[in-house]
Amino acid sequence: MAKKTKDDIPMGPTGRPYHGFDIPAPLASHGPARIIALCNQKGGVGKTTTSINLAAALAEYGRKVLAVDFDPQGALSAGLGIQTHDIPTIYDLLLDPKRDAHEVIVHSAVDDLDVLPANIDLSAAEVHLVNEVARETILSRVLRQVAGEYDVILIDCQPSLGLLTVNALTAAHGVLIPLECEFFALRGVALLIETIDKVRDRLNPAIELDGVLATMYDPRTLHSREVLERVVEAFGDDVLETVIGRTVKFPDASVSGVPITEFAPEHPAAQAYLRLARELVSRGAVA
Repeated sequence: MAKKTKDDIPMGPTGRPYHGFDIPAPLASHGPARIIALCNQKGGVGKTTTSINLAAALAEYGRKVLAVDFDPQGALSAGLGIQTHDIPTIYDLLLDPKRDAHEVIVHSAVDDLDVLPANIDLSAAEVHLVNEVARETILSRVLRQVAGEYDVILIDCQPSLGLLTVNALTAAHGVLIPLECEFFALRGVALLIETIDKVRDRLNPAIELDGVLATMYDPRTLHSREVLERVVEAFGDDVLETVIGRTVKFPDASVSGVPITEFAPEHPAAQAYLRLARELVSRGAVA
C-alpha cells in the first residue's frame, strides 16, 4: 500500500492535517513517571473530564497511571467511583511528611489506573501550608515516594492559581491546558502562561508546555470554530491536533463512576481520548 502523503491526510478542526497516530508499543518496564499537570484557572473547561479519560486511555495502552485529585471538589475521585468520606486523602499526605503515600493510593476499577483521592478537606490545605518552609514543593515530596512505580502521573488541578496549583506546577514536568472553545475561556490563558513562566523562572526550570487541548468543541457553531481558529493563531503547534467535542455522554459516564472509554467505548468522545493518548505518546510527552 502506498504511503499517504500530506495531501492525502484529511484536515482536522484545527486547520491542520488530521493524523491518526500509531498505537503505542508496549513498555518493557515501568517508571519513572512523567508528571503532567492539567491546569486552567477557569472552571468548567474539561480539566477533570480530561484527567479521568486521558488516564484511562493511557492505561488502556499499557501505561501505569496515577491520577492525583488536587481539587477540593473531589470530582476526579467521584468520576472514578471512589468514595472519599472516611479514607485518607492527598490532604493527609500534604500535612504529614511521615505518612506513606502507598497507604492513600486507591486502585480504581480500571486496570493500571490508581488514584490519590481528595475531598473537601483539601480546601484547608493552603491555610495550613502557607507558613511551611518550601511550601511550593510539598506535593513534589509526596509524589517522589511513588514516581518510580508509574509511567505517567496526571494532576487534576483546582480552577485557581493559588498555592495548590503552584505546587502542582512545581512538581510537574509538563502542563496540559484544557481550553473550552468559548471566548471567555480564551481570555484567561495569558495569565496562566504567565504563571507557568514564573514557576519555570523561580521554582521548576524544567517545566514544559505539553499542549493546549481544545475541549467542548461544537463544529455546528460559528463561535466554536472562531475560538479554535484564534487558539491556533495564538499557540501554533502547541495546540494539539486532537479536539474534544461537546457531548452528554461525559456527565452520564461520570454519574456511572467510570471513564467514557468504558462507559461508551465506541462513542466518538471515547475515541477522541484514545487518540489524545496516542498523540501525547507521539509528541514524547508520555513514554
